[in-house]
Amino acid sequence: MKLKLLYSDLKSDLDVIEKELATAVNSSSHLLNEASLHLLLAGGKRIRPVFVLLSAKFGDYSIDSIKNVAVPVELIHMASLVHDDVIDDAETRRGRETVKTQWNNRVAMYTGDFLFARAIEYITVLENTYAHEVLSHTMVELCIGEILQIEDKHLIDQTVRDYLRRIKRKTAILISASCALGAIASGADEKTIRHLKRFGYYVGMSFQIIDDILDITSTDEQLGKPAGSDLLQGNITLPVLYVKNEPTIAPLLKEMLDGSISEDNKQQLLTEIRNSEAINHAKQVSNMYLQKALNEVKQLPANSAKKSLQNIALFMSKRKF
Repeated sequence: MKLKLLYSDLKSDLDVIEKELATAVNSSSHLLNEASLHLLLAGGKRIRPVFVLLSAKFGDYSIDSIKNVAVPVELIHMASLVHDDVIDDAETRRGRETVKTQWNNRVAMYTGDFLFARAIEYITVLENTYAHEVLSHTMVELCIGEILQIEDKHLIDQTVRDYLRRIKRKTAILISASCALGAIASGADEKTIRHLKRFGYYVGMSFQIIDDILDITSTDEQLGKPAGSDLLQGNITLPVLYVKNEPTIAPLLKEMLDGSISEDNKQQLLTEIRNSEAINHAKQVSNMYLQKALNEVKQLPANSAKKSLQNIALFMSKRKF
């Protein structure tokens, strides 16, 4: 089953979000418009707006007001991707040239800054100050996550705790905020907001761990970028942490992180990791977070969105690519 089938009933509202995103990235600068639209047209799962919409179903749902939350969380996600690609020197994303490749690093950085600013501008229509606090805190944590990733690059002497702290800030916190903001904007009660916020955090952790597993186990075609690109960029992920000291892996890993590895040795390293127990260990950690997310769903009031949240969490944490 495709992910979009799990929230097909939201299609008309997501179309509203998509049109609003196109409006949001518009500016008086032709170059900025081109760069922003290049990123927007690359598509994506739009999973963060989906979580906003589903979470809003636990309150007084109105797409006209909820879009003012769904749009900024996606803009923040887009901005973080543009900045990520500069930091990682990535040439492709989702099978397309990145903004930095199509233009240059300076254009990419200002495009990301512009999208961040637009996100702040959009949410100002909400009078609820808690929503502003959640969004601003999320943006601060995202930036800290980016810096942590830079600090941890090529650093083999790091722990699982370091990794989990990093992915919390880089991925989980924005999904958590998406769920919380949807509920806040629709006027859901405090207990429901807390459960949705925790649900988003656990789903985000599970999702990112699976993403890091797939970076090693998937093909270039499935990923839309070279397999093992995280490692090539010096990012140490959970599966790698579990096998970094293995005799057959350690020397190849050092070559990879030094940037001196041949294509044959790179493929050998990926094969060694794929055939190790590291993949299963990482999947177990992802599943632990998934179960925590499902436990939060159980505490939510009964409605159609509850089942959708459960199904999406299961899909995201069990996907093959």
